[in-house]
Amino acid sequence: MKLPHFLPLFKLPLGASLVQLHIPSAVLPPSAHRACAKPPRATFPGLHFPACSARGLFPAWRPLTGRGRCIRPSYKAAGEGALPVCLGPSGAAAMAGVGPAPGGRRRRGAPTNILAQLRHGQLSGRGLTRGAQITEALLKERDKQAKWNGIPLLLQKLYEHSHPNSDFSQCQSILKEISPLLSMEAMAFVTEDRKAAQESTFPNTYTFDLFGGVDLLVEILMRPTLMTQKKKQKISDDLIKDCLSILYNTCVCTEGVIRRLAERNDFVLFLFTLMTNKKTFLQTATLIEDILGVKKEMIQLDDIPNLASLVSSFDQQQLANFCRILAVTISELDTGSDDKHTLLAKNAQQKKNLGPSRAEVNQATLLNIPGFIERLCKLATRKVSETTGTSSFLQELEEWYTWLDNALVLDALMRVANEEAEQSSTESSDESGLANTSTRTQLPQSMKIMHEIMYKLEVLYVLCVLLMGRQRNQVHKMIAEFKLIPGLNNLFDKLIWRKHSASALVLHGHNQNCDCSPDITLKIQFLRLLQSFSDHHENKYLLLNSQELNELSAISHKANIPEVDAVVNTDRSLVCDGKRGLLTRLLQVMKKEPAESSFRFWQARAVESFLRGTTSYADQMFLLKRGLLEHILYCIVDSECKSRDVLQSYFDLLGELMKFNIDAFKRFNKYINTDEKFQIFLNQINSSLVDSNMLVRCITLSLDRFENQSDAKVAEVLSECRLLTYMSQMSMRMSFLFRLINIIHVQTLTQENVSCLNTSLVILMLARRKEKLPFYLRTLQQMEYTEKYPGFILNNFHSLLRFWQQHYLNKDKDSTCLENSSCISFTYWKETVSILLSPDRTSPCAIVSYIDEAYMDIDRDFSEE
Repeated sequence: MKLPHFLPLFKLPLGASLVQLHIPSAVLPPSAHRACAKPPRATFPGLHFPACSARGLFPAWRPLTGRGRCIRPSYKAAGEGALPVCLGPSGAAAMAGVGPAPGGRRRRGAPTNILAQLRHGQLSGRGLTRGAQITEALLKERDKQAKWNGIPLLLQKLYEHSHPNSDFSQCQSILKEISPLLSMEAMAFVTEDRKAAQESTFPNTYTFDLFGGVDLLVEILMRPTLMTQKKKQKISDDLIKDCLSILYNTCVCTEGVIRRLAERNDFVLFLFTLMTNKKTFLQTATLIEDILGVKKEMIQLDDIPNLASLVSSFDQQQLANFCRILAVTISELDTGSDDKHTLLAKNAQQKKNLGPSRAEVNQATLLNIPGFIERLCKLATRKVSETTGTSSFLQELEEWYTWLDNALVLDALMRVANEEAEQSSTESSDESGLANTSTRTQLPQSMKIMHEIMYKLEVLYVLCVLLMGRQRNQVHKMIAEFKLIPGLNNLFDKLIWRKHSASALVLHGHNQNCDCSPDITLKIQFLRLLQSFSDHHENKYLLLNSQELNELSAISHKANIPEVDAVVNTDRSLVCDGKRGLLTRLLQVMKKEPAESSFRFWQARAVESFLRGTTSYADQMFLLKRGLLEHILYCIVDSECKSRDVLQSYFDLLGELMKFNIDAFKRFNKYINTDEKFQIFLNQINSSLVDSNMLVRCITLSLDRFENQSDAKVAEVLSECRLLTYMSQMSMRMSFLFRLINIIHVQTLTQENVSCLNTSLVILMLARRKEKLPFYLRTLQQMEYTEKYPGFILNNFHSLLRFWQQHYLNKDKDSTCLENSSCISFTYWKETVSILLSPDRTSPCAIVSYIDEAYMDIDRDFSEE
């Protein structure tokens, strides 16, 4: 199951100040909360927006015309004098300074509206393409009535002062006039005044883009790279910052601008070169992140000029923010949740893409940067400043949670806040002035703490993705060497799972299951990292401390079984220190988690990953001694959990915890000590076999092993355990088998439900060992007729097994997982499937022998099913 990434992020318009934000002190107004959904884009009344446009990016504007007269639409939202874009043919020609074609005819398809002509020219490359082509007199004449606020005239001046031989001396003053007009609109778009923003229009940003402002700023920024002279033009840092801020604010308000910029690979790669300058880093990083977020094709990090030296030049804060950009370049592009994409479609896609994906290539590029992983580990484990009192820290943090979740925004605000605090201290020396300074400097402190949370979020995500990539073993070796796990263990109580008020978990306008706040997201990202780190890797024992490793050894000695090699070979200098290891700390908070908490799913997944792989009795007993089994059963039975996701994670964890472990089944029977409790447990299992099938597989495998043992303790548990007695009934096993095959089909197989197919195979493999496979197949045939669907189940099972061969025989990792989790050799898996798919109708173990010819339907292509 592929895990989701971050939620939509709130951003402030660049260039915003604390005065503009209306923040009188460290306490934000309660209404200044971040909304998850982006408000609809601005609309202009009186204009028709068709379903699609020439590029699919901009609306195709149709003027309302009436027999050559200008029809003035009603502007309720924009007020009087709003942008009059509706001109008749004569009016448009007069305004644009063009007349009809010779003979009084106008060229077919040519727009009659000056604004439509501009947009048409920008899309087609013919006619008007930018406002500089329109006469100054005409622009002045129309400016006041159209409420363009002088933007076209300012752009015309900017164009004149930014020619190839100019020194750009006048450009910055022009941009200073334009910038406030756009930043205030961007402010209205993203701050608390949602209703007003949705009802109004944003003519300034649209006008700026329409008259060629975006393209002109891109030209100005890239001008030095296009010059052939030995002495290239130099653009000041302030001019670059203004250009980037205006571009960003235009992208915020005007739909389609960001996508146009994303289509220009030369511009995207050029932006990375601006990140070398600390003064322009913030604006550049913010714009790059948004551009990459909408870019259809992932960029290749190798194409970035001097990437290694660029990364090495970053300080720790810049590196953390750069991780936001890296996250987009190393994660596979999602068109939806993995669980909603069928394995059939994925396999077909993999056949087309034979080589590594761009994301995989980018991951390898990052790992080749000297010191990159080491710096990430240092960032992830860096301690948080504790200079703020606990109560004020929590109060301030909760209020920041409701509004900000982007480290880049915090960078901007901290810089402005510090500047204002310094200015205040120099201007005021009296008592009131000092008090004012004290109030102001509280703001950066809470922001610094928020900074650390956000930085760790970005870093943990990148490390998590790398741990799941092709170079997993290389990454494991590095993060073990740089002591990531012990560092996170030291931060567990003070930051990752610190105590907080309940209100911190629920944002304004959200419910308790919403994972929007950085505090909640940090916990989830931490759990995802633990899951990726532990899954099928011997380094999982770094989650323990030395005393806990000794406990594992003692459990093995007491049971008279060999120690696990990975435990013996673990480097004790790299494990957790302190009284408890990270796994034990996780178990403690897991047992205290409220019943409705959304963390339960992630906690169970993280602990389950520690148990996955070859079953270890010592690992199981280590967790059983800490009351994990009783906690899981309480959640399933006594609290009667309703969440399907949480139930699935608990069933999977319970299966790994109990597999082949007679002590676990004895503990189970001690807790489920009444028929009423047992019936509730069965109801939870039967409510969704997709969620519980891994537990069914565990019980089936364990029962088979116990029945072949002659130990008196095992025999006692076999006779007393309700669960084992229930599964030992042939009718129950056949019921599970029938339902498991019936709930899946080739076309609906996903990474989530393919386990149902493997569980059904386990049941039949164990039957084959006991030479009962023909009996099982005959019983399935009889059940088909009882249900009055002859051939339906067996035809479906035949198709599923054909797909199984295609899917697993070329996937080493998947086959290893099957072998380790079942303790059945993969060779036996393959043989059983081949026997079942035999075309010989005389074979008692072939599926076709139990399908009447009238109902035979086994040769259909998967694409037709």
